[in-house]
Amino acid sequence: MSSSLVESIKKTNAFACLECGKCTSVCPVSKFNRQYSPRSLLTKAVREHFDTLFQDYDLWSCLTCKRCDAVCPSNIKYSDLNQIVRSGAKDSGFHGKCSHSGAMEMLQTIMTTPDLNQNRLEWVTDDMETDEEGDVLYFVGCAPYQDVFFSDLDLNIMDGAKSSVKLLNVLGVTPVLLPDERCCGHDLLWNGDVDNFKMLAEHNVKAIKNTGAKTILFSCAECMSAFNDLYPKYGFSINLKLKHMSQFLAEKIESGDLKLKDPEQALTYQDPCRLGRHLGIYDEPRKVLQPNGSNHFTEMKQNSKGSLCCGVSAWMNCDTTSKSIQRERLKQAKDTGADVLAVACPKCQIHLVCTMKDQAVKDKHGIQIRDISAITLDRIKMD
Repeated sequence: MSSSLVESIKKTNAFACLECGKCTSVCPVSKFNRQYSPRSLLTKAVREHFDTLFQDYDLWSCLTCKRCDAVCPSNIKYSDLNQIVRSGAKDSGFHGKCSHSGAMEMLQTIMTTPDLNQNRLEWVTDDMETDEEGDVLYFVGCAPYQDVFFSDLDLNIMDGAKSSVKLLNVLGVTPVLLPDERCCGHDLLWNGDVDNFKMLAEHNVKAIKNTGAKTILFSCAECMSAFNDLYPKYGFSINLKLKHMSQFLAEKIESGDLKLKDPEQALTYQDPCRLGRHLGIYDEPRKVLQPNGSNHFTEMKQNSKGSLCCGVSAWMNCDTTSKSIQRERLKQAKDTGADVLAVACPKCQIHLVCTMKDQAVKDKHGIQIRDISAITLDRIKMD
């Protein structure tokens, strides 16, 4: 095994493990799969047992949600360690089990094609004002493809993107949309495919610079995490303001530019692991959902820094453990008495709605799930 892999592992502080087990105690995968242990995977990595580690199913079960990172007394970067080892596995010809027969990963790989001809903006309707150059760029992400691919789930992934553009228009912003936007590459990197991730990052950075944009807005927490954390790490510097739509909306509420009515339905909120523990954004979504001290919002049992992930990372190893995590999260949402579970990432919406395809789960824990921008658009107070 190459010395570079070993050196990369050392940078995650893995060799400082105290074997205290705190990582396993908070891991959502370990809660529902007693055989799984973050510490066990770390031990194999530091002892350089790569032949067995690369073939270990559990390597790809990690949600990279950073629950373990948050409690580790040695400040070990478990999620970074996982990504590094997965890259080593990929280079050695090993790969995890993709959900949906690998269709989503294949789609992302196809997007690395230089002369790809996409109909990227077909979803934009006549009541939306957009441009190809300007100060504010809205990065859509893979939602247009997800909307089609998961049509059998009877959800409207594009509701979040469409609502975001309409909200921006109401606030006097004509957002830039990229006609040849590609996947951000987030999932490919977390699956160990560094080369294709770099190709997507290079394309997107170049396309964005050509628009003259000064700010990039995201509805997808994973896209924002890729731009904020992963792109600079691999040499693709944006040097622009990056904001999730919830941050932008919270600013407009605070300035008085956006006035909202109290929601007609009771709300609760799912913290995406990328927006929360990866980026540290917790308050702004709650300010949008609960302005002016509204009593229509209730927190779930696990929330904010202790929030429970939606159960699947990068379309890998969707199994009975994943479904157990999702059922638990839906139960927590239902227990709040809320009518609607607000989400700030399309993946959360897809995974949780998918679990409700099980009629027994839907009957017991069923709840409406909507993007935070779509909920906000319905609540605009017209003077």
